[in-house]
Amino acid sequence: MFEFGKIHMETDAIHTVKPLVVDIPKGRLTVVTGVSGSGKTTMVLESLTPALESLATKSKLPEHIKEIKADDIKQVKLIDATPIGINIRSTVATYANVHDELRKTFAKVAKSMDLSYKAGDFSYNTGSLRCPVCDGTGVINLDVQFLPDVEIPCPECSGSRYAKVAESIKYKGHSLPQLMAMDVNTALEACKDLKLVNQRLQILQDLGLGYLTLGEATPSLSGGEAQRLKLASEMRKTQSDSVFIFDEPTIGLHPLDVQTLLTVFQTLIDNGATVVVIEHDLDVIKNADYIIDMGPEGGEAGGEIIFAGNRSEERRVGKECRSR
Repeated sequence: MFEFGKIHMETDAIHTVKPLVVDIPKGRLTVVTGVSGSGKTTMVLESLTPALESLATKSKLPEHIKEIKADDIKQVKLIDATPIGINIRSTVATYANVHDELRKTFAKVAKSMDLSYKAGDFSYNTGSLRCPVCDGTGVINLDVQFLPDVEIPCPECSGSRYAKVAESIKYKGHSLPQLMAMDVNTALEACKDLKLVNQRLQILQDLGLGYLTLGEATPSLSGGEAQRLKLASEMRKTQSDSVFIFDEPTIGLHPLDVQTLLTVFQTLIDNGATVVVIEHDLDVIKNADYIIDMGPEGGEAGGEIIFAGNRSEERRVGKECRSR
């Protein structure tokens, strides 16, 4: 279990969590379980995460951390369900680094070259081809007296963010506004000749996000969608120096999406990452390499590690408890 090394942490008491000594295997999927209030969040998000961040940045440890050892770990990445910003100009395509590549492609189209359009002109934030009415946001706000502003699709561009002339510039029969209106699954076929774009879209599909449109604003995504989109840039990289921490990523997910998430965990681990997940979902727990169970109850009656090991050890301990 610890053949790739381990993360060792010792803490003093904090909140209702007692002093802890914990080892987490590197290069494995560790799931932290326990009843509500048992100390999972405190142990992982208030202790392990800041301790690893301090280690990576060589800064002062949190006061309650007595010791942290994690050889060769240089970064910790918290993948939670917080929204991806509040800026409606951020879209699935921009966040996944697809939009820049598409702009470069459309700048090389013959009509663009005839009209002296560059890649920057195809930006809906600052380019000359952005919609002049909504200024590239795709929406306008109506000031309704005594009520909050009402947001409606731009009547000029119908939400595409682009001026009408952009519709006449096409690559393989599609304009950039048309591509931005496509979902990832459809755009994969339309962009099959664009190697880098295709690779990045394939990652989104592999993450179970094939139904999202390229132009969808990231603040509108659900927590689960935001979590997976944050992972898009991390896939297919060597991650042996990284720890990924997930805070209950299965909340609201369909069982088929949970299986997709497990595949994502395995891909990260195959690339050398250490994955730590706070979770209640039985499918995730069943697939864990290592389990740390907090408890035995919540609040003052919890805050201890009551079990740490793999599932075969868990079954052995369970049998011993039942025999007693």
